Parts: sequence; C-alpha cells; structure tokens
Amino acid sequence: MKSIDGKPVSLSDYHGKVLMLVNVASKCGFTPQYTALESLYEKYKDQGLVIVGIPANNFGGQEPGTNEEIKKFCSSKYNVSFPMMSKVSVLGDDKTPLYVFLTDKTTDPQFSGDIKWNFTKFLFDRNGKPVARFEPNVTPDSPQVVAAVESALKQ
Repeated sequence: MKSIDGKPVSLSDYHGKVLMLVNVASKCGFTPQYTALESLYEKYKDQGLVIVGIPANNFGGQEPGTNEEIKKFCSSKYNVSFPMMSKVSVLGDDKTPLYVFLTDKTTDPQFSGDIKWNFTKFLFDRNGKPVARFEPNVTPDSPQVVAAVESALKQ
C-alpha cells in the first residue's frame, strides 16, 4: 500500500496497535463520518488506536479526486489527522489485495463479504486479528463501535 503522499506503507507498521480500516469517499452521504472518525482517533490514539482512511471511487463515483485533492479536502473540511492511504479499488476485478483479503470468506467468514458502500469499517486487535466489521450506517461514535474499540484496546 501507499500513503496518500505516495510513500510505501506496510500494515505490519501497525503491529501492536488496534487498527480500524475504513474505505472513504469525499462526496458520499456518509462523508460527515470523518468528524466522528477523527474524534475517535483523537480520543484513543494515545492508548494505541490507529484509524486508516482508504479512499475508493467504487460507489457512485463519490471519490473522483486525486490523492492530493482528497488529502486537501480531508484536512481542510474535517481536520483529519489519522493516516490516509492512496486511492484504491475495494470492489471488482481491480480490487486491491488488502480488500481481496478482507472480503475473502476463507480469511475470516465472520467479517467477510463484499463491501457494500463507502465507510465500511474493519477493526483489528493488536495482533492483527479481525474483531469487528461495521457497515456504513453504523457511525464511528455509535455505542457498538466505541465498545468494540475499548474492548480491543484492553487486550
């Protein structure tokens, strides 16, 4: 994977952290979730939570911008400070290997299945084991997300 600035990133860089991966888009009805994602990150980052935004243009053309435009939008509109990756595909024949892994039923039948829309959230414990998947309509500040994050941080 590459950061939104084009630098190589390995998910192993986050070993020992609680990791939330979120496919994001700038022109989606769920885009205001950036605010809650940033709040969640700010509240728990010192305890080991890392949120990673992964822009994708798979749903309704809702992430048409370049990486530079996405970074500027997230920074200026939502003050996003959590890591952002370069734009990828999360669905279809050109699906990035990370999302092939995340959605493969043999990887983890409990949390697998195609991504249905922007702002699907995957939560991993400090050992990289998936512990939860939240669909787009479950907001980052919802009791179930907060409880899952707090539980993972205690491990």
